[in-house]
Amino acid sequence: MSRALIIAVDGPAASGKGTVAARLARHYGLPYLDTGLLYRAVGLAVLDAGGDLDDAATAETAARKIDAAHLEDVERLTDRGAGEAASRVAGHPGVRAALLDYQRAFAARPGGAVLDGRDIGTVIAPDAPAKLFVTATPEVRATRRWKQLTGRGEVIAFEDMLADILRRDERDAGRGAAPMVQAADAVLLDTTELDIDAAFDAARRIIEAARARMGKSNA
Repeated sequence: MSRALIIAVDGPAASGKGTVAARLARHYGLPYLDTGLLYRAVGLAVLDAGGDLDDAATAETAARKIDAAHLEDVERLTDRGAGEAASRVAGHPGVRAALLDYQRAFAARPGGAVLDGRDIGTVIAPDAPAKLFVTATPEVRATRRWKQLTGRGEVIAFEDMLADILRRDERDAGRGAAPMVQAADAVLLDTTELDIDAAFDAARRIIEAARARMGKSNA
């Protein structure tokens, strides 16, 4: 029996991992899940209920109620406030545990799937045959995110955006529950000097190499 093509794409905020993952999903005809939206949805649910993002029990309760319907308001889910909220609630082990089954079930779809996040290759789908860790310098990532947000009319100084990126990096890498680290078998893709077309082409070649290995193992 052939293995499903599960593509795990991890990396820090604004590295380009979401754009790369979405294009890979379209290219290979696979379902795609931006797992960061799950954590953003949890953060917004806590805020909408007047709760405290740093209260683990409150955040876990919100996480256990998240379903696909909570991921529909993409514009709100991708604003700056949602990103900060997500980074805070993602540090609660109970939140990560509550969302684990949802993500693993998505990864287990027949034929495979593409998931991006912080712990896909290490926790959600550790046996995925294709893994990428997408990154870029903090300054380049802050510039990308700043342009995205200001282009939508949000007002933020670049210096504040860079500080946000650095703070989220520290929080994501330093949390006790599923910290953001590159899986030992993930291929590093640095997009600092790459536009999206070049980044996608590099990612596609990495996936093709993984598929070739899959073919040999299935022979």
